[in-house]
Amino acid sequence: MSDHNLNKSMEEFMKKSTFSGATFVKKGDNLLIEAVSGYANRTEQIVNSVDTRFGIASGCKIFTAIAIAQLVERNVLSYTTKLSDCLDVSFPNFHEAITVHHLLTHTSGIPDYFDEDVMDDFEDLWKETPMYLLKRLKDFLPLFQENKMLETPGETFHYNNAGYILLGLIVEQQSGMTFQDYVEKHIFAHCGMTDSGYFSLDCLPRRTAIGYIDEEDGSFRTNTYSIPIIGGSDGGAYVTAPDMVRFWNGLFSYHLLNEANTKLFLHPHVSVKEGVDYGYGIWINRRNDSIVKYHVMGYDPGVCFHSAYYPQSNVTVAIPSNCSEGAFDVMKEVELQLELLPDKVK
Repeated sequence: MSDHNLNKSMEEFMKKSTFSGATFVKKGDNLLIEAVSGYANRTEQIVNSVDTRFGIASGCKIFTAIAIAQLVERNVLSYTTKLSDCLDVSFPNFHEAITVHHLLTHTSGIPDYFDEDVMDDFEDLWKETPMYLLKRLKDFLPLFQENKMLETPGETFHYNNAGYILLGLIVEQQSGMTFQDYVEKHIFAHCGMTDSGYFSLDCLPRRTAIGYIDEEDGSFRTNTYSIPIIGGSDGGAYVTAPDMVRFWNGLFSYHLLNEANTKLFLHPHVSVKEGVDYGYGIWINRRNDSIVKYHVMGYDPGVCFHSAYYPQSNVTVAIPSNCSEGAFDVMKEVELQLELLPDKVK
C-alpha cells in the first residue's frame, strides 16, 4: 500500500500543475506513491489509471541498447564491431570506422533524420514524409542514408535518433526477428512487462492513453498525425508505470544481462556535461565519484516521460504522461519530497 501522505501531496501537485499521467514510485518492494491525474481519453472522459499504457517516446532507447547488449553477451557481435560488418545496408558517405559503441553512445557523427539542435518541431518531418508510411525501421533510411557525416566518429556526443534506428536494424539482421518482436520476447517477457508493447496508432489496445497536444488558445488535438504510426528502436513503445518499474528491477537483478555485462552497460561511457554522463541508452548523474541517478526520458508531441533509479536509496520512479509537458516537473517534485538527490544535481 502506498504512503497516504505522499500520495495526497503528489496528487495535489499533479492536479495543480494540470499534469495528465501517472506517478509510480517504489523503494525496494515497498510502494511509496501511486498517483494519477487527467484523462486517457478526453472526448469520452476516460480517466488515467495506474494501469494505463502510455507512449514513452525516446524513453525506450534503453530497450534498444539492452537488445544490442544481449547480442554482445551471446557473442553475436561486439561493441567494437563496425557498422559495415553487422548491417548489410549501404551508406555511401558514412565513415568506415563507425562502431556499435559509437551508435550506442551518440558519438557516431552520422547525420540524424531529426536533429533536436537544428529542428524545433518534430511534426515538420511529416510534411514531406507521411508518418503513416513509416511502419518498419528500414522505412526511415531514406531520411538520412545518403547524407554526409556531421563529425568524426568518437569525437563528440551529439544526441542522434538515426543511430538508434541503425541499432534496431542490426538487431533485426542479427536475430532474424522484427525489432519489436525481439524486445517483447527478450526484454518485456523477461521482466514481466505484460502490458507493454509497440502498438500502431490506428489500432491501439484497451487501456491506452491517447496523446494530446494543447494549443495556446486552449484547444487541443491528438498526436495521431504527429508521430510515426508505430514505435521502433529510437522511440515509441507503450508501457504502464508499474511495467517500467519492473524493467528497472529486471535490469538491476540481472534478468536481462549477466552481472559483468550489466556493469559495463551502466558504465559512464561518455561525458555530456558536468555531472551528466551517458552509458548505453541511459543517462547517468554523478556527484563527485558517486552515481546518484540512472534515468531515461522521452518527448514527442503529445508524449512526455521520465523514469529513474536512484542507487543510493534503492528508489525507482516512473512518470509517463499523454501530454507534451509535465513529467519533468513531477519528477523534480518526487525528488524533492523524497530527498533523492543532492542539491547540486537536482
